[in-house]
Amino acid sequence: MNKLTFLTIIYAIGIIIGALFLDVWGAETTLIKTMSIFIWTILFLIALFYVDKNEKK
Repeated sequence: MNKLTFLTIIYAIGIIIGALFLDVWGAETTLIKTMSIFIWTILFLIALFYVDKNEKK
């Protein structure tokens, strides 16, 4: 399993946990919950950048 696949699976698991346990997509969501998913996505994009950069070497 390469790093990109592993990274994508970890990201998807994090989003599913956020949806099920944090109720991020519920009617009464808070700014903290929304920002946590936003930060999770930013971390995923940064990790994608570094994985792609290291695979090209």
